[in-house]
Amino acid sequence: MTILQLFIDSTFSDSESGNTRDIEYPADSTIHLTAAEASSADAERAIAAARREFDSGQWRHTTVAHRGDILRKVARRLLKDKETIARLETFDTGKTYAECEMDVDDVASVFSYYADQATASNGRVVDPSVPGISSKIVTEPVGVCVLITPWNYPLLQASWKVAPALLAGNSIILKPSELTPSTTHYLVKVLIEEGVEPAAVQLLLGAGADIGPTLTESPDVDMVSFTGGLETGRTIMKSAAGTVKRVALELGGKNPNVIFADADLPAAIDNALTAVFLDSGQVCSAGARLVVEESIHDKVVDELVRRAREIRVGDPFDSATETGSLISSEHRQKVHTYVERAREQGATLLCGGEIPEGDLAKGYFYPPTILDRCDQSMDCVHDESFGPVLTVETFSGDSDEEREKNAIAIANDTIYGLAGAVWTADASRAERVARQLRHGTIWINDYHPYVPHAEWGGMKQSGNGRELGPTGLAEYLEIKHIWHNTQPAVAGWFANSEDASATAGEANSGDN
Repeated sequence: MTILQLFIDSTFSDSESGNTRDIEYPADSTIHLTAAEASSADAERAIAAARREFDSGQWRHTTVAHRGDILRKVARRLLKDKETIARLETFDTGKTYAECEMDVDDVASVFSYYADQATASNGRVVDPSVPGISSKIVTEPVGVCVLITPWNYPLLQASWKVAPALLAGNSIILKPSELTPSTTHYLVKVLIEEGVEPAAVQLLLGAGADIGPTLTESPDVDMVSFTGGLETGRTIMKSAAGTVKRVALELGGKNPNVIFADADLPAAIDNALTAVFLDSGQVCSAGARLVVEESIHDKVVDELVRRAREIRVGDPFDSATETGSLISSEHRQKVHTYVERAREQGATLLCGGEIPEGDLAKGYFYPPTILDRCDQSMDCVHDESFGPVLTVETFSGDSDEEREKNAIAIANDTIYGLAGAVWTADASRAERVARQLRHGTIWINDYHPYVPHAEWGGMKQSGNGRELGPTGLAEYLEIKHIWHNTQPAVAGWFANSEDASATAGEANSGDN
């Protein structure tokens, strides 16, 4: 059986304690590999190695063009190895093989995009309107960056952090979810083989609870970038506060998908299914809250239920399967408890909501589930299920203006602010609603697409900072102002300063 090792100080090795973790294939609950389980001592070694590398400047003193060329090689290599990588990701996550192949394409696009950013302008000249002064703004890498990634899109989320961090010249410590380490481990090998300075990359496997505090509290770590749950994000912010290090957080969302009565309903309904049931709902931007105009509620919901019942759930490697399993038994139970609590609070279960039996019982499957007649008093409207569960809320009003206002109020009634969508044939309304929704990404008459060129991130308790786009690179750069006086002179701010200088000069002459 495959055993994944840590990568510390340019060497693959077992953990110092010798501890390991078995990794399950969620679709049938069998063990498919074993991974080293890092300890706090391993984390300290990784920090020390990353610090030495950054301070020595081996990677950061290479040219940005050279670093960009390496990222481009990495992108090509990932595409070449796509089948292998997709297979690894399927075994770790339980999502369909077809989805995992698409993810590899997206990962390669991210590395290619940041390779192109190597030609972007580095800094700018400032005109101070003062003779003899050269003033410029330059950028430098932040330093040692801890990159902590989630289990739902292991390689994709890693690429969003690794590509810009390495292009900027940082030294990185990569910590994937303990549930899904395979493709991140594979990526580290690709990075080294394609020319990244080995000492600039450290890989720690294992539970965040065991090594997280060591990483986030260390004064030798300059930045922590984390994607994952809200509570863990809050913990990271607190632990990083002691050293006032930079923190970037993407913490999920409770994302509204708003449908007005004039929308293209076949398209809206089809996309509503994709919005919430893609990867069995284990997507931070999942459109898990359907906010539909009351007048079309029955038409929309009846069709959603009909189609949700037809979604093919099963073997991730079967080309007929449309969605795979949840990540673990514990997570499935959490989702099921969420559904049961919603029913207790008054939601109407229209489909799904039961743990499967028969052939699907071997894995951690859960059927597409729709909860109707939900309202803002219910936990299911505000809490993130992170599963294949759609809640339905309605809005109405006596005028177009009132309906629009009510829809916006419902959609914004969440502590999160990651993503959302609005469906309407009225282009002006679409733009008005999009501008008033307090979420980091808004789709109009669409759901889920993204490109590496456009920033991604949330408002409110969905996090801070941005990934992707130029801002995603800026997260890993420090800004420095360099003021150069080419005609230095006495400042003369304090009284008699010139006389004092002359007196000092005479005194010195007398001593000689």
